[in-house]
Amino acid sequence: MSIEYLGLSSISGPLIALEGVSGAAYEEIVEITVGGNERKLGRIIEVYEDKAIIQVFEGTGNMSLQNTHTKLTGHPMEIGLSPDMLGRTFDGIGRPVDGLGEIAPEMKRNVNGLPLNPVTREYPRNYIRTGISAIDGLTTLIRGQKLPIFSGNGLPHDRLAAQIVKQASLGSNSDEEFAIVFAAMGVKNDVADFFKRTFEEAGVSSHVAMFINLANDPVVERLITPKVALTVAEYLAFDCGKHILVILTDMTSYAEALREVSSSKGEIPSRKGFPGYLYSDFASLYERAGIVEGVNGSVTQIPILTMPNDDITHPIPDLTGYITEGQIVLDRTLNGQSVYPPISVLPSLSRLMKDGIGEGYTREDHQDLANQLFSSYAKVEDARALASVIGEDELSAIDKKYLEFGKAFEERYIGQGETENRSIEETLDLGWELLSVLPREELDRIDTKVLDKYYKER
Repeated sequence: MSIEYLGLSSISGPLIALEGVSGAAYEEIVEITVGGNERKLGRIIEVYEDKAIIQVFEGTGNMSLQNTHTKLTGHPMEIGLSPDMLGRTFDGIGRPVDGLGEIAPEMKRNVNGLPLNPVTREYPRNYIRTGISAIDGLTTLIRGQKLPIFSGNGLPHDRLAAQIVKQASLGSNSDEEFAIVFAAMGVKNDVADFFKRTFEEAGVSSHVAMFINLANDPVVERLITPKVALTVAEYLAFDCGKHILVILTDMTSYAEALREVSSSKGEIPSRKGFPGYLYSDFASLYERAGIVEGVNGSVTQIPILTMPNDDITHPIPDLTGYITEGQIVLDRTLNGQSVYPPISVLPSLSRLMKDGIGEGYTREDHQDLANQLFSSYAKVEDARALASVIGEDELSAIDKKYLEFGKAFEERYIGQGETENRSIEETLDLGWELLSVLPREELDRIDTKVLDKYYKER
């Protein structure tokens, strides 16, 4: 028998306090009735003796200390799961908002998830093709990996995320099932409409489950959105045997919501006002990516975050970088030159790339080619720095070759159209075509046999 509590002891921002509570548990969901008719959901985030602190998902508007009835449900936040969730759009806590009715769930599962036993994890192998050369060729995304995109305000990370959703696949030779879980946190209405419209026009909506938390939705709901999305991803991967790519945008909105709620609770702030547990909170989300041994399916994550003031040492990108296996960095200078996507190659990396490319995965020349492109582009930066001091006319012939290579590399390899979906073969062949600008003796990162097979000097 559930007990209903009348009234509240205090209201502070999105939090309410309830006294005289017995049997309450951390993360337990409560049902709140305001004024006898308005219903809201809340989550217990702190329990002390007979006092419970509750986050209210829909916000505390219209609530007073007298007009509120609170009932403990006895279970944590759960979401009903079904394969039919693909092709549907939900709000930040998993309620359908596309007008197609409720989901008939096959099971319910706690959105907080359970940690994967490290012993049962399988090492990530095989790549996920995004159709974007700068990612597929140089920072390859591997199944089961977590590879964030570090962006900044005003940079086209939303367009890049939409392009990845439209183009991502397991490669042309795979017959395994692939799907995408897309979660947007704190986005404006026009951005949410852009994502919905883009997916529908591209004809990919049927294999995308979308969770949208709008900027004008309650802050507390933002903290649940990635957990709901990842719970759905784990179900589709480990219960339904699909390979799932999870895109989470924008983790900065999530972190700022966490800071706001932490401040409301009166917790002592750490760096930049964020709570001291920001690292462990991020880890609880990012570490839900992976492959389970003996299970056909995987969860791969691309978290997207905007770096405040383009500061890569800010706590949000800094802590994300500790947990994840690399990063893709967007560059404001390239964006100013109308290069799309403006991926800054040199600070970007994929730590698991070496284990999912090469013969049997992509092509035997992939690793050598990527190493050489990185090396040659680094020399382009040196040549440009020298040209800025002594002038381009005074450069040596080889430095001028590097400048020519750098310009073509940025325009043709990094830059590509939003509807241009390149195969891995096209990406690799383009890399060799650009390297042909340079003399053979400059290509010192490539095995001689590979060089003999693929290099064609102009």
